[in-house]
Amino acid sequence: MIIQKADLFQDVSPETMNEISKITVEETYDKGTVLFKSGDPATCFYLIVEGTVRLSIGTESEIDYTANRPGEAFGWTGMVDRPAYVATAQCSTPCKLAKIDKEKLNEVLSRDLAGSAGFFKRLAAAVVQRLIDNYGMFLTEGRLKGVTHGTGQVVMESEE
Repeated sequence: MIIQKADLFQDVSPETMNEISKITVEETYDKGTVLFKSGDPATCFYLIVEGTVRLSIGTESEIDYTANRPGEAFGWTGMVDRPAYVATAQCSTPCKLAKIDKEKLNEVLSRDLAGSAGFFKRLAAAVVQRLIDNYGMFLTEGRLKGVTHGTGQVVMESEE
C-alpha cells in the first residue's frame, strides 16, 4: 500500500503502520472529479497513488498547485486543526488515491507518540516546502500560478 512509501509515515512504528493501513481506503476517480472545494469541512486527507490532482486557491484560481508524485499528500488542512479546506482539489487526470479520515488517523497516532511527532514534523516540512516553492514562484513571476509540487518543476499556464 502507498502509505509505506509516503514520506509522512516514515517515523511511525510497524504496528501503527498496520493500523493506518486498516483505515486507508484506495479509491479511483475520473478526470475532472472535484474531491473537495474550498470551505468544505476538512474531514480527510489524500495520498497520490496514481494520477494528477490540481489544487487551487481563490475564486480565480490565483494560486495553483499540482500534486502528482506517488505518496504525495494533499488535503491535509484538517490535520493541522483547520475546520475547512482552503483549496479546491480536482483530478487533472484519472486518479487512484488513498483517502484517510483525519479523526481515525489522529486516534491511531495518539497511541504512538514518537510516530505522531515524526508525522507532524514531516507534515510541517511539507508545508514549509510548499511556502518556499510559492515564494520562489512569486519572486520570479510576480504571481503564484503554476507551482508543481510533485516534480519540483514550474509549469506555466501556456504549458498546461
